[in-house]
Amino acid sequence: MGPLLSAAFILLLVLRAVSAATVGNPEDYAADEAERTAGDNIVFDDYRGKGCVDDSGFVYKLGERFYPGHSNCPCVCTEDGPVCDQPECPKLHPKCTKVEHNGCCPECKEVKNFCEYRGKTYKILEEFKPSPCEWCRCEPNNEVHCVVSDCAVPECVNPVYEPEQCCPICKNGPNCFAGTTIIPAGIEVKVDDCTICRCHNGDWWKPAQCLRRECLNGQSLS
Repeated sequence: MGPLLSAAFILLLVLRAVSAATVGNPEDYAADEAERTAGDNIVFDDYRGKGCVDDSGFVYKLGERFYPGHSNCPCVCTEDGPVCDQPECPKLHPKCTKVEHNGCCPECKEVKNFCEYRGKTYKILEEFKPSPCEWCRCEPNNEVHCVVSDCAVPECVNPVYEPEQCCPICKNGPNCFAGTTIIPAGIEVKVDDCTICRCHNGDWWKPAQCLRRECLNGQSLS
């Protein structure tokens, strides 16, 4: 065999070896395919009629007592599934602001101990004045009770409201109208050369009583 023929024979052997390595073992491919098929068809154990499972995956036997979850009532495992207690839970406080559900029944952990009024909070039995005319108190039932001042009718026709005061006041004392003129009460007032007026006693809202005398050229004749 010549040198050229020997070289060709060796090259042919190398190509066959490489081809065999690339193809691989058919049994390996079969094992991989079986593993993928098993992963797509996982079958979980069926405990129906045999036991019960809680939220954490623990299995309980028939007749065994257990808690399905941290906030559930106790249950008994039966062939038809868990049969759980349904106790009559106590009513929560109407002012409860924090409720916990760590047991079979909800439990109040914090009760409202303040009052809310017009966007502000007040302690129990605290007294306050939201306005000059109101006096309020935060009652133990968390409700606000207010009393509004009853102002007396001012004895003047021009009352004024002072800051931080509820009721109007007559800064110049009692008075009334004599025409368009305001005159003080309790005295006779000469509103012009011929007219004298006086406010009604206690009836400031009535026009003043006026006495007009005969005049000549603006001068009284009497």
